[in-house]
Amino acid sequence: MTSLLVELQTEELPPKALKKLSAAFADGLNKALAARRILAEGSTMTPYGSPRRMAVHITNVLEKSPDEAFTQRLVPVKVGLDAQGNPTAALTKKMNALGISCSVDALKRVNDGKNEQLVYEGVRAGIPVAEAVQKALDEAVKALPIPKVMNYQLADGVTTVQFVRPVKHLTALYGEEVLDVRMFGLKAGRTTVGHRFHTHAPIEIRSADSYAEQLLSEGKVIASYSERRAKLVELLNEAAQRAGGTLIAPEDLIDETNSLTEWPVIYVSEFEEKYLAVPEECLILTMQTNQKYFPMRDAQGKLMNRFCLVSHIEAKDDGAAIISGNARVVRARLADAEFFYTQDCQTKLADRVEGLKHVVYHNKLGTQAERMLRVKAIAGAVADKIGADRAHAERAAMLAKADLRTLMVGEFPELQGIMGEYYARHDGEPDDVALAIREHYEPRFAGDELPSTPVSIAVALADKLETLCGMFGIGQMPTGDKDPFALRRHALGVLRMLIEKKLPVALDDLVKTAFAVETKVEGVKDAQKELLAFFFDRLRVMMRDAGYTAQEVDAVLALGDMRVVQTPLRLKAVREFMQLPEAESLTAANKRIGNILKKAELAEDAQVVPELLAEKAEKALFDAVGDHEPIAKLLFEKGEFEAMLASLTPLKDSVDAFFADVMVNCEDASLRANRLALLKRLYVLMNRVAELSKLAK
Repeated sequence: MTSLLVELQTEELPPKALKKLSAAFADGLNKALAARRILAEGSTMTPYGSPRRMAVHITNVLEKSPDEAFTQRLVPVKVGLDAQGNPTAALTKKMNALGISCSVDALKRVNDGKNEQLVYEGVRAGIPVAEAVQKALDEAVKALPIPKVMNYQLADGVTTVQFVRPVKHLTALYGEEVLDVRMFGLKAGRTTVGHRFHTHAPIEIRSADSYAEQLLSEGKVIASYSERRAKLVELLNEAAQRAGGTLIAPEDLIDETNSLTEWPVIYVSEFEEKYLAVPEECLILTMQTNQKYFPMRDAQGKLMNRFCLVSHIEAKDDGAAIISGNARVVRARLADAEFFYTQDCQTKLADRVEGLKHVVYHNKLGTQAERMLRVKAIAGAVADKIGADRAHAERAAMLAKADLRTLMVGEFPELQGIMGEYYARHDGEPDDVALAIREHYEPRFAGDELPSTPVSIAVALADKLETLCGMFGIGQMPTGDKDPFALRRHALGVLRMLIEKKLPVALDDLVKTAFAVETKVEGVKDAQKELLAFFFDRLRVMMRDAGYTAQEVDAVLALGDMRVVQTPLRLKAVREFMQLPEAESLTAANKRIGNILKKAELAEDAQVVPELLAEKAEKALFDAVGDHEPIAKLLFEKGEFEAMLASLTPLKDSVDAFFADVMVNCEDASLRANRLALLKRLYVLMNRVAELSKLAK
């Protein structure tokens, strides 16, 4: 056994897809070879990916996969053999189709419990490495997650193939030997190419094991995606340190620039300080999005007028031309940003609200101006419920979408809300109003920060509730993995705000308030029931992600408590309760009581009549419930759920004795009703925090 190398050398691959593509190529090839049993124990796989190549190096590859004994069931004996024991046409056809050639006497007879079957036992010959690699390569390429395929003609000028980019060279080496493998009209060889500018001659790869080293030394290419990324980050940090700054380096931008270079070289350039008067988010987004630059902050956290840029050329003049050229490019970009900001500031945000009448929100829900009025109404009502300034919440809701009509947001949609805050502060709006314009979009994604002030929370809740109620009201609920209006994210945002901001507001009250506004739109139906069910589905997922079991979550959510702020507290209490030695017995008893009550005909207002208690065990249970009920009720009302559940544990002996000694469904109707009333009282007491029956094993 020896090492294997397979490389597809291509034209420039799409940078945002390279990381995923190269990893999938290597992983797919490795798994396909493993499935063919041609990888020996201890085999390791190393993926490679750069702008013009995807490759994989695999160790401990066998020259041929081992022979494999196998058993093949053919047909029932009565179908495969005639009365004289000769093979029938059905058996012959089956054997020919499977490539089995042997006499009937060589077949075994096996009873499968229904019929006696004819079975062939043989040995499947192993396949040579070239054949295994060919099949594995075909499978791996076919399964690649290509975002958009490209059609191109092969060298014959006739055949058209589809791939992410045209393939120039195919390299397949088993040790030092070139494998007879073909792909995209190319026959595998040992030739590849190095850096586009620093090298010119093709590189002859000596062996599978020399691939990465040769590309590095002869081709000026760091083939490993992860190693090149680590080098890129190291060089960026060194350059920023020399420049006296700290990088602003999002992971996505690092990945994208890493996918654009085979040999990272970092230069530091700058722009005029006057542009720092423009909001820093505009400058940062301009540099990152348009030019793939890395801005920097100084020791005080302020944006510097210097930035790092990633090149793949080691210039002889220390990059002077590259630095000055990029300075000219960024100057033009920042001048545009400055112009947009200056022009936008000439019109007040409030004066732009009228323009929202010309922005369609949804063909069934009207314009952004109409939506703004609904959000404003909901925000005012929510503000009253959570103790926020109603006037400020309504003002922020009115202005929240006005920046959609600005030049800056038109150029950079990612800045909506952010620019709204800047323009609101420029116009002299109250601080909490300006901040709410930015924060009402939060949380924008999982794990994002939540709005920080009561006014911001009121507007954020209103904005999300309006979207949810509107879409549910016109029947646009998420289906499967399709959620074009991000309703799952909106619902999670509402739940996170209620829970993490400890808002003592009932979820159904918020939904009712929002639908009261939304249903005034023609064609919008009241879908409170459906939306609340959707919220609880999201809450279930949210709590499972927090580490609670499905059983624990179901027990708590079964009560349908709309004060979702209590949900994590209840779950924590349930988990603690289940650690107690009495928990198993009490949950089992609770389940039994629930089943009894489901079948019973008992009046809603049924009360226990102490004089009808006949058995010692039922009297003891009645006394125990009476003793513990006030304590448990007090603890529950104080929100001390753990203590409340723990207070139930002394009931265990009384409950066990009751079921051991008392016949609930006795013939005497009055005794039966009295005992059922006692069990119902106990059931209500036990299930205040969670439906304990769902925790029974």
